[in-house]
Amino acid sequence: MSLGPVMLDLVGTFITPEEREMMLHPQTGGVILFTRNYETPEQIAALVQEIHALRTPHLLVAVDHEGGRVQRFREGFTHIPPAAVYGKQYADDKKQAKQLARDCGWLMAAECRAVGIDMSFAPVLDIGIGLSGVIGDRAYHSRPEIIAELAHEYMQGMHKAGMEATGKHFPGHGSVKEDSHTAHPVDKRSLNDIMMEDVIPFERMINYGLAAVMPAHVVYPAIDDKPAGYSHIWLQEILRQRLNFQGVIFSDDLSMEAAGVVGDFAARADRALNAGCDMVLVCNHSEAAQQVLESLENYSNPASQMRLIRMHGRGDISRKELMASTQWKTVVEKIKQLGDGPNLELDV
Repeated sequence: MSLGPVMLDLVGTFITPEEREMMLHPQTGGVILFTRNYETPEQIAALVQEIHALRTPHLLVAVDHEGGRVQRFREGFTHIPPAAVYGKQYADDKKQAKQLARDCGWLMAAECRAVGIDMSFAPVLDIGIGLSGVIGDRAYHSRPEIIAELAHEYMQGMHKAGMEATGKHFPGHGSVKEDSHTAHPVDKRSLNDIMMEDVIPFERMINYGLAAVMPAHVVYPAIDDKPAGYSHIWLQEILRQRLNFQGVIFSDDLSMEAAGVVGDFAARADRALNAGCDMVLVCNHSEAAQQVLESLENYSNPASQMRLIRMHGRGDISRKELMASTQWKTVVEKIKQLGDGPNLELDV
């Protein structure tokens, strides 16, 4: 059975019979985990193992585990600093900042891989100019070339741990104030302005080998009247053709407020996939997920299936082995020395 184009979520810390049935649906390709699915490292490892055992090739298991405010698993996992910490250190010591970003990318991915998780939706490539509250300190820096430099290091660390990276939110969410989870952001700038600023980190990361991209639920009316995740212009003409991106395109969550502009969930999935997404995320709404699966009964995209299979995690290491390693101990100690900062969960 191949990987389907839908990524679902779970309501709790175990798989219900209804969820099991949906995960066995041929159009399902992945599962995304949230804080509500987590109790302990041992529990989450068992849950991931159970998900993986359902099918061959196994379903992708993903999580939003960037660090800072967006880190789904807390107790039992190292608290990864927000991306802005690397950017702040960059002004004082470029070399140390790059090494810290690489170390934290490795640590984040290694701790996730040690419980079986295939991928974390990171890094954020949005520009941090202080306008977007939902982005905030999730952004590395205000300068796009520094974002690309630090994100490249973070990605290199992820690769060393056996995990591919996903850059988000293309072509950039940092220049709008509204939060696409609860509103309909509109960025009125010209294509040239966006390409010369927000797109630079994506373009450079693509050249560095970025495996996946997640588009923003933001409308850029000078380019298209649809959000980027539904836009053939953004995903095909610009991302695929102009930037020569050959990797996976994941939609952002179709249950977000800004995703509702095209109709019900079946229409949202259809629009996203037709625009160029390889996989759509349907979270926090099991009835909607079922609707999407049924609507895609006859959907097939062999190219997407080939791209998605490359997102599986690589290499196996137990949590015990990881925590006994010199590298783990060294990086954890380095993070402790940074001091404790605000680390509240951001539900995005």
